[in-house]
Formats: sequence, structure tokens, C-alpha cells
Amino acid sequence: MKHLFYLMGKSASGKDTLYETLLNDSTLALKPLIPWTTRPARANEQDGVEYHFTDEAGLQILEEKGLVIEKRTYQTEHGPWTYFTVKDAASLSHDRIGIGTLESYRKIRDSYPDGCVIPIYLEVEDGLRLSRALERERRPGNHRYEEMCRRFLSDQKDFSEEKLQEAGITKRFSNEGDPSLCYQAVVSYIRSILECRQSSGQKGGQDGLI
Repeated sequence: MKHLFYLMGKSASGKDTLYETLLNDSTLALKPLIPWTTRPARANEQDGVEYHFTDEAGLQILEEKGLVIEKRTYQTEHGPWTYFTVKDAASLSHDRIGIGTLESYRKIRDSYPDGCVIPIYLEVEDGLRLSRALERERRPGNHRYEEMCRRFLSDQKDFSEEKLQEAGITKRFSNEGDPSLCYQAVVSYIRSILECRQSSGQKGGQDGLI
């Protein structure tokens, strides 16, 4: 079984940018874990790329088939939005990269053997995050300031130190300065895990264990 590297962090911590950069790194050869959501697609989002988009009826059908690993519903100014992970999309026949919340990480982690799901937690000082989020919402087509505030306050609870410790998140990657430095640190970490697995596999093969 391969690995799922799962990116997490509070809003405006740079998860999306890092996710795209890691996904486009041909030396890592990671395939995407594409989540599902009932929220409407935003500008420039494509179905099957950032998310699989569906509605409440579609979610219910997937649940009835037993395909939903985890789900989270948020009460937004636009109504309830649900984000969830589907089993078929989370197959570990390939090394994958995913992105989500601490809650979703714990549920996905518990669905696989120990050590298969690797957390990658990005950390940014709250004032800087809020500044970045405000800058993003000022761009044309955004201006969702109430939703920005809701997410900021929600993240303070969802990613509290207590919950991080309960989830076993000990390694953290700072993304406050040059983003290329954070990227290099994460790539080095991922490669070390892949190389360790490869070395273990070769040793097991030589010992006749696999």
C-alpha cells in the first residue's frame, strides 16, 4: 500500500498553492485525492479538478452506497455546505496528495493501516493569515468578507493546540516567509518517507518477507 500525504492548515496558510506545486512535481509522481462538496463551484474551478461538485441528493446516494469515508457540514451565509471524501477517490494504489481539515484527516487516517496517511501541517501567524485572506477577498469576483471572518474564527477552534495534540500532529512547516523554503522542506520530508519505504521494501524482498 502507498502513502497519502494530507495537507492541513488554517485558512490562508498557503495550502492550495503548496498542493498545486507538489502535485505538479514530476519527481514525486503524486496523484490527487480529489474531495467532494455540495457547495457551488467558484470562479475558475472545474468539476473533477479542485473538487467533485454535487448536491445533497448526490451526497445521499453516495452515502447509501457506503462510499463516504467522512463528511463535514458548515453553516455558511449561503446555507449549509458539505465537504466529504469518497472511497474510490482515496484508493492507495498510488501515492497521493490530499488537502483538508484536521477532522477529515483523523477520519481518513483511521480508515487505513497505521502509517499510510501522513499529515503535513502548515503554520502561519494569525495576523499574517488574516492579512492574506483580506487581500484575497479584495480581488475581483470575491468579496466574501463575512465568510472570510466565519472561516477565520472557525479555524481557531478546529485547529486548536489541544486538537492538534490529540490528532498527534507534532511536525509543522512554517509558511510565513519565502514559500519556496516551505516547499523545499515539505518535499524533503515526503522524499524521506518514500525512500524509507523503498528501502524497507528492498530489504523485505531480500529477506524473503514480501
